[in-house]
Order: sequence, then C-alpha cells, then structure tokens
Amino acid sequence: MINILLIEDESNVVSFIKKGLTEEAFEVSVAFDGNTGFQMASDNNYDLILLDIMLPDKNGIEVCKDLRKNNIQTPILFLTALHTSDNITLGLNSGADDYLVKPFKFNELIARINAILRRINTQNISIKKNENVFIISDLKVDDDAKTIERNNEAISLTATEYRLLLTLIKNKGKVLSRMDLLESAWDINFNMGTNVVDVYINYLRKKIDSKPGAKLIHTVVGMGYVLKEI
Repeated sequence: MINILLIEDESNVVSFIKKGLTEEAFEVSVAFDGNTGFQMASDNNYDLILLDIMLPDKNGIEVCKDLRKNNIQTPILFLTALHTSDNITLGLNSGADDYLVKPFKFNELIARINAILRRINTQNISIKKNENVFIISDLKVDDDAKTIERNNEAISLTATEYRLLLTLIKNKGKVLSRMDLLESAWDINFNMGTNVVDVYINYLRKKIDSKPGAKLIHTVVGMGYVLKEI
C-alpha cells in the first residue's frame, strides 16, 4: 500500500483528492496546516507528500525547506494555484520533486504521482556494476559511481539535475525537445504545462557551464537543447 500525506487547508480540495486517491488504492493521511503537516511528515514514513503552498501557520515552501534541512527525503509534489515562473522556480529550489498547478485534471495528478514513484523505485533497484563512463571535453560523468567532474573538479547535482544531464550526454550532439527531456528525465509523456525543463537547464548551466571555458549545453531556438562541444 502506497502511503501519501496530503497537506492542504481547503476542505473541498481535500475531499476531492482523498476520495480519488483512495479509489486508486492509495492510503491517504491529511494535515490541514503547515505545522501539523511538517510534524506528521517528520514522525512517519510516507511514500509521497502532496503539499499546498498557501497554508495556515507555516507555508508549503517553509515546510519543504525544513523537511529537507532535517534530511527527510520523502518525494514532494506541490499542488498550488501559484503558477508564475518565479513561483515554480521557488518551489523546485525549496527541494520539491515536482509542481502541479491548480486547477488540474485528476488523471494528471495520478500520472505525476506514478511517475515520481517509478523514479524512486528505479533508484532503489540494485544494478549490477558495469563500466559506464561518459566523457565530453573536460566533463566526465561516471554513471556507476554517480559522480560528475569538470576539469577534474567535482560537481554536486540533485537527482533530477543528474538525470537531465545524463539524458543530454547520452544523446551528445542530438537536439532534444522539451518533451524528449520530460519523457527521459522526468518519465512524463505529456505537456506538464510549466517551464520545468528550462528551469532545470538553467540549474545545470550554473553548475556545468559557469566557469570560463567551452560551453557544453546549448539552446536551439524553437527546438530544444543539445549537449556538444563547439
């Protein structure tokens, strides 16, 4: 049984989501304010947290940041009416795994939940050790050790940033659309309705291409992104 914590203060939204998830065989616990939600998330082992941003007592951004500070790595999906690029960036930067804007279709919520759970399950599967090192210019990605170096300096990436970089480097020289990247790095096969790909490309550039030297991640206007030497 998959256990989900829903932190949401609107009773009609709680009723709608809980009823639908229960019918899909999920176990759902509910907190109606940020402080209670933070405490429940800290004291229990949930498979996923659905988190509103605009909450009483403690907003969702603070809840997410504090959970990550306390090394609670439960996947977090924001459900919120705040839909600007700045809001999305703030939510993802706070440590969330995904961001879904209200109003949304219930089948999209289920698809997002399943995609997150698939990624987590994949990360937990033991894979037989094999040589799997990718090198382009002075960038080295060791997919066995899950390490990244550029010019012999170690680079720290989040799990999502790592998947995105690995997708780009495995397709070196190939222009990938945003949908290509969503399908490969996020395991999503429909338009998320956000600029999450652009946001994470910018994160990668700041870590991979921030220092003087050849830029590796390039924008192809109107088409997508490509990782290559120029």
